[in-house]
Amino acid sequence: MTDDREPAARDETAAALSGRSVPERAPTARNGRPQSSGSVEPADRSSPAFQPASLGPVALRNRIVKAATFEGATPHGTVGPALVDFHARVAEGGAALSTVAYLAVSPEGRTDRHCVVLGDAALPGLRQVTDAVHRAGAAASAQLGHAGPVANGRSNRSAVLSPSGGFTPTGPRLRAASGADIARITDDFRRAAAVAEAAGFDAVEIHLGHSYLLSAFLSPRLNRRTDQWGGTLERRARFPRQVVRAVREGVGPRMAVTAKLNMADGVPGGFWLDESIEFATMLQSDGDVDAVTLTGGSSLANPMYLFRGEVPRREFAATLPAPLRLGFRALGGRFLREYPFEEAFFLPYARQFLAALDLPLVLLGGINRLDTVDAALTEGFAFVAMARALLRQPDLVEQFRRGEAAEGLCVHCNKCMPTIYRGTRCVLVDGRTVR
Repeated sequence: MTDDREPAARDETAAALSGRSVPERAPTARNGRPQSSGSVEPADRSSPAFQPASLGPVALRNRIVKAATFEGATPHGTVGPALVDFHARVAEGGAALSTVAYLAVSPEGRTDRHCVVLGDAALPGLRQVTDAVHRAGAAASAQLGHAGPVANGRSNRSAVLSPSGGFTPTGPRLRAASGADIARITDDFRRAAAVAEAAGFDAVEIHLGHSYLLSAFLSPRLNRRTDQWGGTLERRARFPRQVVRAVREGVGPRMAVTAKLNMADGVPGGFWLDESIEFATMLQSDGDVDAVTLTGGSSLANPMYLFRGEVPRREFAATLPAPLRLGFRALGGRFLREYPFEEAFFLPYARQFLAALDLPLVLLGGINRLDTVDAALTEGFAFVAMARALLRQPDLVEQFRRGEAAEGLCVHCNKCMPTIYRGTRCVLVDGRTVR
């Protein structure tokens, strides 16, 4: 089946080494349901959003988490004050957990040269991030990934890996990952997860979406292999499942492990609901993840499937070298397609997973209102993730808790998207021209 149908409405050893304080640990649990904790600050008990909860072995103060959004705050792949401040604001603003976006497990797995490689060199800076988040009472998660066909090979000065080779939509050649590549990258994920734990993170999120390498292996459109890594869903899922198991082995039971999974790629012939639910069932049976965050879309072919709302083509064109701007303005509509914004636009698809699984699920996608959060949690989702709304108002969760707001100010203009190259921000808060 294809996915051309759309949604209708849519880690005491490391602590002792680093001297950090961490959120209180809860007994190991996988149901993500509210759990009392004496260390959790009193919250508004009238809203399920502010009931303490457990994410695997990690106790969280509420059930609203900050989704990974690439911060654009690591020039040349170096962690500095900008990244620390970005996540400190979110933690101070009330979110239970803040996710540091896209930490590459290997150099060729970076999206470009400004992406952090999760190795020993990054430890001091990342410890500053997790310390700042913990001081504010929140937990910190590290998103682990390999960009695969989404990588900028010229910027990285390395080959661009994919399941089957070929070319990207913009022209660069892809090299099919060999068996040796797959074994090495699996070990890279295991090592990177251990580094994340040493840096003080409480959780890791494995990127299985958006046409990044593991997502590409799941896709029947991108994975045309005929060996043990391609063909049937079971074979296409072998590499991602192998990575998930390696990450779990890399961190052990004291750290939460989650996965960010595409429900649908948003392209004809891509990964779609039926296979995604079946794969999620495999993850549940494997027992290596504490929750799954449900997402969709392709950074390679259809990024607006994830965002919805206004399409910032002019602003994206302004970030390109002059020779490329004209072509983008003419053909950008094929890449940045238009999808009207609807509150919780992924909810209809996510409900299919809720009906099929016992695994705790995290709902994301256009969530801007407290009543939407409460309704989703009441329906059975373990957590709700917010992204753009917290770019606009990093303290929105605290405003919700105090009863000072019921809805965020994000207008879904998506002009934050092109800012990822020079510091991701809401342009209505920081009006610097997007260049």
